Amino acid sequence: MEKVIDDVLPIMDVQYDCILSKQGDVTVVFKAELPEIFTLSDQEYEAFHQSWIKAIKILPKFCVFHKQDWFLESQYKADFTRDDSSFLSRSSERFFNERPFLDHSCYIMITKKPAGRKNSSSLFSNLIRSSLVPEETLKAQLLQDFIDSTGQFKRIMEDSGFVKLTRLRNDKLKSQSRNIGLVEQYCFLSESETSFVYKDIKFNEGLQVGDKHCQLFTLGDAADLPALCGSRINYDRYSTDKTKFSVGFASTLGQLLSCNHIYNQYIFIEDAQKTIQKLESKRLRLQSLSAYSRENLIARDATNDFLNEAISQQRLPVKAHFNVLAWTSDLQELKDIKNKVSSALAQMDAAAKQETVGAAQIYWAGIPGNAADFPMNDTFDTFTEQAVCFLNMETGYKSSLSPMGIRLGDRLTGKPVHVDISDEPVKIGICTNRNKFILGPSGSGKSFFTNHMVRSYYEQGTHIVLVDVGHSYKGLCDMVGGYYFTYDEKNPIRFNPFYISEGDSLDTEKKESIKTLLLALWKKDDETFNRSEYVALSNSLQLYYEKLKINKDIFPCFNTFYEFLKDDFVPILESDKVKDKDFDVNNFLYVLRPYYKNGEFDYLLNATENLELLNERFIVFELDNIKDHPILFPVVTIIIMEVFISKMRKLKGIRKMILIEEAWKAIAREGMAEYIKYLFKTVRKFFGEAIVVTQEVEDIISSPVVKQAIINNSDCKILLDQSKYQNKFDQIQELLGLTEKEKALVLSVNKSNDPDKKYKEVFISLGGMQSKVYRTEVSLEEYLAYTTEESEKVKVNAYAKKYDGDIKKGIAALAFDMRNGN
Repeated sequence: MEKVIDDVLPIMDVQYDCILSKQGDVTVVFKAELPEIFTLSDQEYEAFHQSWIKAIKILPKFCVFHKQDWFLESQYKADFTRDDSSFLSRSSERFFNERPFLDHSCYIMITKKPAGRKNSSSLFSNLIRSSLVPEETLKAQLLQDFIDSTGQFKRIMEDSGFVKLTRLRNDKLKSQSRNIGLVEQYCFLSESETSFVYKDIKFNEGLQVGDKHCQLFTLGDAADLPALCGSRINYDRYSTDKTKFSVGFASTLGQLLSCNHIYNQYIFIEDAQKTIQKLESKRLRLQSLSAYSRENLIARDATNDFLNEAISQQRLPVKAHFNVLAWTSDLQELKDIKNKVSSALAQMDAAAKQETVGAAQIYWAGIPGNAADFPMNDTFDTFTEQAVCFLNMETGYKSSLSPMGIRLGDRLTGKPVHVDISDEPVKIGICTNRNKFILGPSGSGKSFFTNHMVRSYYEQGTHIVLVDVGHSYKGLCDMVGGYYFTYDEKNPIRFNPFYISEGDSLDTEKKESIKTLLLALWKKDDETFNRSEYVALSNSLQLYYEKLKINKDIFPCFNTFYEFLKDDFVPILESDKVKDKDFDVNNFLYVLRPYYKNGEFDYLLNATENLELLNERFIVFELDNIKDHPILFPVVTIIIMEVFISKMRKLKGIRKMILIEEAWKAIAREGMAEYIKYLFKTVRKFFGEAIVVTQEVEDIISSPVVKQAIINNSDCKILLDQSKYQNKFDQIQELLGLTEKEKALVLSVNKSNDPDKKYKEVFISLGGMQSKVYRTEVSLEEYLAYTTEESEKVKVNAYAKKYDGDIKKGIAALAFDMRNGN
């Protein structure tokens, strides 16, 4: 027989931001933001568990705590409307478009039953009967007392630091013209707040809501429960011999259960004194019957133990029930869903009971505001401590609202999440600087991550200086049209430190960098210079630039500076009677002769192109061929530092980034340690960040520069696959100051990757306060732009040549051919 839902709906009205049932129950609803999955440690799970216990214990008697977690199969919707998106950004949007993931929302409903309200059962559900509102519900003071207690509940939970609760007001609880309320959303299992479609609810052939075929699995009998429960459970997929990886005890029924489902969790707080009296009566009955049956004897002992624990440890006895309502529109998938839920319950060591006869009443009691009408014959007696173990504690990864950041992937599904590892951590106070330290052995996906990060920052307006060894950034540099400085015999590396771009001036910083360069060319590492030599160089530079102002035909470069020294400065020194011991100008000219025209290194400091480096946003210095050269390398490193420090000081309000790849080893060896220390300590004051990338653990341990300056001043630590070092990871852990939780996260990287997708995982720690593992998954176009495989680079270059050197068109064509199997 059909009924109109309005006639049987247990909800009377929504007023004063509460749901009022026809039985007189008043319900306050909170929307909860839970911690992200795979981010809590063992101690944090225990602390969170204790917070739930404290919060539930302050609720008055005759309350029902109902937590309803919705997990809906969704798809990522790409944004193709942005006009400023780049070629690689658009390809990334296409790649992730319609990527499936589970969308989670959590509601906590606290219901106060009026005193004397008869408990419901499968036989007496308000689906079958209705009644008048009790007098107690109409008393304003009692309502206010209940709302005050829910406010205390909210405060205790939020003070834990793990969860944020937002009380839902009338407009969210009631349906509006274009949005449906919480009650209708549950009744019709709507997957969106805006999809307002009335559906038939059928109970005759299983539970069916519109075209959705539902199955209900319950944990309502003590016999079906696991023998042991706790705040957390080991997650074997991410555990190693050295570390145990934790997830919440009920996570398998939450984010890890990959189908449309609602996980309902009920805790009924009755009159504790009466509950204990009833159990005492039950114990006495079982005592008298224990001589007739072993089962009665066991039941008596169990009841006795329960009572002893309740009184000796001051525990709150409650009734509890947990169920999973899963559904699908495809009838063929029902068997698969049953297997998934059964498997999830088995991982908790619980037995799955599929409800059929009582499904209607349990489903009906799940309506927000109707938890008090739950059939109590489907509950079991327990304590708050054990009941709370079955609460779902986690949600999926969330995107940062910050406009700055990079796109990474959710660890479970690869859903794109926006992650800010620079500004937001500083703003909320978990980091004091934006510097980063990246550690990853060869083949761990390190160059992919750094390319991806650098590209993201570049597209958000950052000025980037890269010091590279191994041509890792050549493809990206070509893609964005940056400057690429590298050395080969036919086209050696060229600079011009003497050139001052238009609108710039010769400031102290510029003069100091040129003097440092000249002294490095003149003196050996172990040679010192005296005060008079320093003053002479200062004077020569001052006079040289004064001459340039008068004579505009002279092009500023080392050649003209050398000629000025010979022709103009030497006579000045002679007239001032400067002695050789104070400044041996002839020795200076002789040592620097190789850098003057027709000398061995005349190309190095006399560049006539690529001079506007201050305003160039992407510069790569590739040092592979000169990293062991005793003359070129020190000169080039000084110029690199001068370029970045100039950007750092002169570009006000613009983000700057210097990324030093493996070259830092050589830089530190050549006496550049002070520059690196200076950078890492001061770059934060100039809206900048310094990043060091390394492969080998031994390099970190052996270098005092890295230990003292880089690690101590890098609040963001990024580690890739460390499985090679898991037996000696304690040394890395101590050096980087990682916690046990972070150690477990690092060693779980790439432990259980999806075999159908090509990606590597990355661990990111922000100030030791927030730690997560993400996927670095990119589109085929991005892969081809970042690849360091020689054979793939050759293909990219060949395709680019076909399109007159246009690397974007070349990559697009190559990606198209690769997808079509050509």
